[in-house]
Amino acid sequence: MGAGPVGMTAAASLAHAGIETVIVERTPEPQTDWRASTFHAGTLQLLETIDITPAMLAEGLRVPRYQFRDRREGLIAEFDLTVLADETPFPFRLQLNQQRLVALLWDRLKSDPRVTLRFGAEVRSVRNTGEDGGGVEVVVRTATGEETLKGAYAIGADGAGSTVRKSLGMPFEGFTYEERFLIASTPWDMRTFLPGIAEVNYISDPEEWLFILRTPDAWRVLWPVPADVDDTAALSDGEIQRHFRGVAQTADEFPIIDTQLYRVHQRVAESFRAGRVMLIGDAAHLNSPVGGVGLNSGIHDAFDLTRRLERILLGAADEDPELDAFAEVRRQVAVQYVQADTQRNTDRLREKDPELRRRSERELKEIAATPARARQWLRRVSLLESVQKYGIGLPPDETLRRLAAAAT
Repeated sequence: MGAGPVGMTAAASLAHAGIETVIVERTPEPQTDWRASTFHAGTLQLLETIDITPAMLAEGLRVPRYQFRDRREGLIAEFDLTVLADETPFPFRLQLNQQRLVALLWDRLKSDPRVTLRFGAEVRSVRNTGEDGGGVEVVVRTATGEETLKGAYAIGADGAGSTVRKSLGMPFEGFTYEERFLIASTPWDMRTFLPGIAEVNYISDPEEWLFILRTPDAWRVLWPVPADVDDTAALSDGEIQRHFRGVAQTADEFPIIDTQLYRVHQRVAESFRAGRVMLIGDAAHLNSPVGGVGLNSGIHDAFDLTRRLERILLGAADEDPELDAFAEVRRQVAVQYVQADTQRNTDRLREKDPELRRRSERELKEIAATPARARQWLRRVSLLESVQKYGIGLPPDETLRRLAAAAT
């Protein structure tokens, strides 16, 4: 349920294993959402197992270096992912808008006889049918009315406002940032106005921090919108131009391709499993986009779960140990890596206390200047560390062993 990049990846992984799958999506066709645009090394390695990475590499922009900058002082630290070339074939961030992964998977799955695409079908409710029924029932509403779909398992990949999660009554604890985030995209090269910037830049400032990155289609600039500025004003042409001119220090008027304004949350579902219904991606955990790990961790959820479902459905494993291991390990990763890192990144950029800002900048400089520490930092942000530490879809005994080792 949900045909975004995480749901489509889960369906493609199941189809790759020969498992019949139904994709249920409210919209009539795949959506062109520009929000996420970074794929890390750990994620590219997983996507390679379903043979989609080569097509992504052909379209995407490989970015080996990224920077932390101060809006007033300039460059603070630069990190070079090529130092990881000895342990991954993808020592870079691949910049590719998420809708391109969806489109690539759509082209594949629409002709796959193992996959049924139910676009224009809105999920109304989900329930486990119990031991006697041995499966799940999903009520969907289409243009012709309501119908009930039956299956062995259900995967909720239906995003932040997940109907699946709400149908389960699953608590979704956390908080919402007071400010909203606005992303605007321009075809103009921001390096013309900001010489020396990398293709990915985290820029701290106590008044208005920035995130500037390049994709194959455009340069994107993200800034926070204060709570007292309404949506209409924030998205007005005049306000967008004012921000771009302030960033670029120019009087030029920028062509704008796309804008998105959205609320940002740090939330995690109480559990990623309720019987035979599982939650992955934004339906299970929400986080700040600073660091580019939300989409990536959702894709990791998809592979962890589908590898376990493959073993269960092929009769090679027991259901409860596998699905309990999925729920426990992916929630642990969401809390220890996704939530912790994105919150720390966001706080670092928007810190107002001068001494804390200086301390943070000194720390970043020291990490970048120390090869062993820089390598450790890069392994974590590329998600290679979490994959190695916890594995993806490992047998339950090994998953629990790794969880116990991490706890000590």
